[in-house]
Amino acid sequence: MSRNPEVRSAGHVPVMVVEVLDLLDATSGLVVDATVGAGGHAAAILERCPGCKLLGLDRDEDALAIAAEVLARFGTRASVQKASFEELSDAVASYGPTGAGPVVGILFDLGVSSMQIDDPRRGFSYARSGPLDMRMDQRQSLTAAEVVNSWPEASLEDMFRKNGEGLLARRLAAAIVAARPVESTGDLAGVVERAVPGAVRRRRRGNPSKRVFQAVRREVNGEEAALVAGLAQAVAILERKGRLMALSYHSGEDRAVKSFFERTARGGCLCPAKLPCVCGAVGTIRILNRGALKAREDEVLRNPRAASARLRAAERVDLDGAVQ
Repeated sequence: MSRNPEVRSAGHVPVMVVEVLDLLDATSGLVVDATVGAGGHAAAILERCPGCKLLGLDRDEDALAIAAEVLARFGTRASVQKASFEELSDAVASYGPTGAGPVVGILFDLGVSSMQIDDPRRGFSYARSGPLDMRMDQRQSLTAAEVVNSWPEASLEDMFRKNGEGLLARRLAAAIVAARPVESTGDLAGVVERAVPGAVRRRRRGNPSKRVFQAVRREVNGEEAALVAGLAQAVAILERKGRLMALSYHSGEDRAVKSFFERTARGGCLCPAKLPCVCGAVGTIRILNRGALKAREDEVLRNPRAASARLRAAERVDLDGAVQ
């Protein structure tokens, strides 16, 4: 496969494909793409690893339809299934094709895809007005409209504070409550624009609505709790030297992945970091890189979305701490 792959699916360009493929390091077995999206990473994995099969999971039915079409050329080597992170173990257990082999790799590509953002009907975009929805899974009842228009001011402030808004959290929460009812994503973006002082906008650069929309989206979809649950299940089902990879695009997501990796690598050990462990905890993964990998400069030039990407990876080990 080319060292500079350009895999495009429904206008979506997958991020850090080369780095994901290099980390996967598999020749056969089952790879799970826990967020298959438009199938870009999945197609690249199947091309690079002809001895592998792939199970693509997603909560978004529109994404699954696109991925199924993109991956059809791989025949029985590729399969897609609707499932959330919390359902990862069950999805793998119910995987139909025989002879897939052990689970040798699992990829989480977090956040929201460009194809979801580009559809204003989904409510993810602050640049295109649409309904306040933001649900990844249309089966769930909670929407952005309920969060924005019904939650107490204190709850909104806490949500924004957790998402990195700091001192602006209270100001944003108060502005939203004062503007109710907020009817659309365009209305919400307007409220944020008026609430964020010009000096803050100039210092942060970019659209001031970005963090607000991220915070609401993450809350609507329960993303942090689901991510931790999915990562834990991934570690449990990985086989010999299986690789676990997570791509994040937001500092909160990256912190959650980093914290999980470090905690799991220590086996939950609470002993002081600079002293020998006396509690008997044993890690189940080995972290593969110091810090998160970032996209190369040439990729960022081609695909600006890659600028915020952070890739972390770990390898499954035996309970005695040795690589399986």
